[in-house]
Amino acid sequence: MIIKHQGKTPVIDKSAFIAPNAVVCGDITIGQNVRVLFGAQIIAENSFIVIGNNCIILENAVIRATKGHHVSIGKNSLIGPNTHLTGCTLEENVFIATGASVFHGALIKQGAEVRINSIVHIKTVVAENTTIPIGWIAIGNPAKILPPVKKKKIGKILSSLNFPGFVYEIKKNNKGKSVMPEVCQIMADRLSEHKKDEIIGY
Repeated sequence: MIIKHQGKTPVIDKSAFIAPNAVVCGDITIGQNVRVLFGAQIIAENSFIVIGNNCIILENAVIRATKGHHVSIGKNSLIGPNTHLTGCTLEENVFIATGASVFHGALIKQGAEVRINSIVHIKTVVAENTTIPIGWIAIGNPAKILPPVKKKKIGKILSSLNFPGFVYEIKKNNKGKSVMPEVCQIMADRLSEHKKDEIIGY
C-alpha cells in the first residue's frame, strides 16, 4: 500500500518491487531494484527515508523515520525479517539479521553486520566491517559491544545518552515519576497526522 502522508508521496523506482501488503507511507525514496517483501512497514513521520539501490527489505521489517530522526539505508544492504529500524543511518553493504533493532541516531558503517536479535542503541556508532554477535548489544560512540548479561554497564551508558530527551524531546524526570504520560501524549499528537493520510495505490 502506497500512502501520501503530510503532503508527501513516496517516490519508488519503477524497477523496485513492493509486496501488495507492505506499507510505504510518506516522504520516502526507494532506489533501483529494491525489494520490499510481505508485511514490511516503511513509515516516514515528520522526517524522510531513503533506501539505496539493490536493498532487500524482508518480511515484517519495520523502518520508521520520526521527528528529527530520518532513515538512510545505503545500497546493497539487507534488512532481515522482523527487524526494527528507527531514525538511523546505515552505510553501504550492511546486514541487519532477523529480529535485530537499530535505534535513533545510530550510525552503522559500511560492511557491518548486526546479527539475530541484536540491538544497536541510540547515538551508537558501529565501525566498518564490525560484527555484533547474536543477541548482543552495541552502545555508545565508539560502540561498546556487550552481552545482555552486562545489564548494569548497559544501563549506565544508556542513562547517560538521555533516551527521553533525544527521542521525544522531553526532560528526564529525576523524581522517580514515569515519563510515559508525556511520551504517550507526544506520540498521540504526532500520530494523529495519519488521520489525513491518502492511499495512492497498492
